[in-house]
Amino acid sequence: MTAPATNAPIEPKEYSHGEILGVMTGLLAALFTALISSTIVSTALPTIMASLHGTQRQYTWVITASLLTMTISTPIWGKLSDLFNKKVLTQVAILMFVAGSVLAGFSHEVWLLMPARAIQGVAMGGLIASTQSVMGSIVNPRDRGRYSGYMGAVMAVATVSGPLLGGLITDHLGWRWTFFVCVPLAVIALGLLQWKLHLPTVKRAHVKIDYLGAVLLSIAAALPMMWVTFAGNSYDWISWESAAFGVAFLIAASLTVVVELRAAEPMLPLRLLRNRTTVLMIVGSIAVGVAMFGPAVFLTQYFQLGDGHTPTRAGLMTIPMILSQMISATTCGQIVSRTGRWKPVMVFGGAAMLVGLGGLGLIDHSTSYVHVAIFMAIAGVGIGALTQNIVLVVQNTVDVSQVGAASASVAFFRSLGGAVGVSVLGAVLTSLVGNNIRDGLQALGVHAAMPSGDTQLDISALPAPIRTVIHHAYSDAFGPVFMISAATAIVTFVCILLVKEVPLRRTIAKEPAAEVDVDVDAAAVAATR
Repeated sequence: MTAPATNAPIEPKEYSHGEILGVMTGLLAALFTALISSTIVSTALPTIMASLHGTQRQYTWVITASLLTMTISTPIWGKLSDLFNKKVLTQVAILMFVAGSVLAGFSHEVWLLMPARAIQGVAMGGLIASTQSVMGSIVNPRDRGRYSGYMGAVMAVATVSGPLLGGLITDHLGWRWTFFVCVPLAVIALGLLQWKLHLPTVKRAHVKIDYLGAVLLSIAAALPMMWVTFAGNSYDWISWESAAFGVAFLIAASLTVVVELRAAEPMLPLRLLRNRTTVLMIVGSIAVGVAMFGPAVFLTQYFQLGDGHTPTRAGLMTIPMILSQMISATTCGQIVSRTGRWKPVMVFGGAAMLVGLGGLGLIDHSTSYVHVAIFMAIAGVGIGALTQNIVLVVQNTVDVSQVGAASASVAFFRSLGGAVGVSVLGAVLTSLVGNNIRDGLQALGVHAAMPSGDTQLDISALPAPIRTVIHHAYSDAFGPVFMISAATAIVTFVCILLVKEVPLRRTIAKEPAAEVDVDVDAAAVAATR
């Protein structure tokens, strides 16, 4: 009698180096498409907002929209990748990204751009979760650092070429083409995925999707970002509105914990938090998210709005950070794979990130580019050493059957930290810029009323002295923003120091094959009774 499908783990296939590279060709092509599209747009965003007559607060919201949806959707995509075909999910994510990009390209109002960016964020969550899930399914943790280095290099190339390409497109073709350019790249990625990515789909007897958990998780993640976005402008930081947001978050978070602990297939596997290593790495990843997204978002704005450079030049000026991040990710991945030691690499990365962000926290309108470039590069070294290795450490603590959800959980908290961090930093920047502009105008003898710190980003029609005041107002405001990012980097560094180094295993499955076979046989016998 044939036993029915079972949820018992099975021994995963061992892939050769050539097979892994074949899979990664299509996978990284998809990731490259989304990443380069995002970095192209980041350089063009100040120009886009000026063209659509957006404000500084709306600038932050356009960024937050994609970060929020990426944060919410990442654990959902990750869990789905453990339940369904990873290849199909990746292809769906690419098509969603194309749809969001086309909608954004045709936007003529900021309120149309925001939902388009939200769709892009959902797709990015899918690509991030699928990439990590597939990697965890075909490569054992000891060798994964080697391939993570390849992934880091591709990510860095996309990030390096994106700002420059974004500046060239914005200056010569118009900002709308920064969204349209991803369409042909997506078609190529879809073709490569269809050709190269071949993964078996494990048939499961009973698949239960945790819909309630997904809804509650989305609400719990969205509430703190909504609060920090409006606090300080629509209402005071200490007010009944802030209290209402706090109570609503506590209720949503509590319900999420209760539902996820009881769910058969939870979207966010909270049981992983029983492991001390996982807890420390998740806390550390939250701070990495702030440190990673903060500079990426605000450095381009610093060069354009603070120093008055063109989008093309601003993109070129961020290259030291991106190159150092690429070299660091590749080199550290190789070191981890060859030695099996990850903690020394991560301690070095945490220290570098802290020093780099601390140096950026000292900039103002008189700071030379050499100073900025040096500390950008140091911060890039730290971020490159940490981003993939944090995921690797957590993956080493779980079995292949949970690798998608575990990887997505780390990405979720990292993205949540980045999204909330960008919202907080954006609110701080808006307030500082408004105060600096008022002080600068008063020094000129101009007593104009400023609209509660929410400044317009199109300043091209203003007289030269006033433009200078606004440029200096921005330049002087970015130092405190980066210093806050440096403070969060201390949390990451402490978590790395506290974590206990566990050797990376050389098997894809956590449990030995013999134990897995026993479980499968036991399940088959039970099913025949």
